[in-house]
Amino acid sequence: MDLAILIPLAPFIMVLGIIWLVNQRKLEEKRISATAEASSEKAAQYASRVQQLEDRVQVLERIVTDKGYDVATQIEALRDQRQVEDKGSGVPLDIKNSERA
Repeated sequence: MDLAILIPLAPFIMVLGIIWLVNQRKLEEKRISATAEASSEKAAQYASRVQQLEDRVQVLERIVTDKGYDVATQIEALRDQRQVEDKGSGVPLDIKNSERA
């Protein structure tokens, strides 16, 4: 190829190169903007979730540190209640061996 042919085309090639670079820059700015929006949205969701968890921890701390709250007694009461429910309540009916008066 003869370089003499490319010399008159140089301004056109430069213009095309500049247009391509400008378009690439705009696309990159759009990508960055979209990423920033998605990141800020996720950050807001995480902040909301963290706040919910902190609120729950505060409630649990309040329950545990309450002076009138006796965890062991309540656990035992639940165990006792479960034993009663497992065994059933009342007198079992045995129709075959009915009582005679």
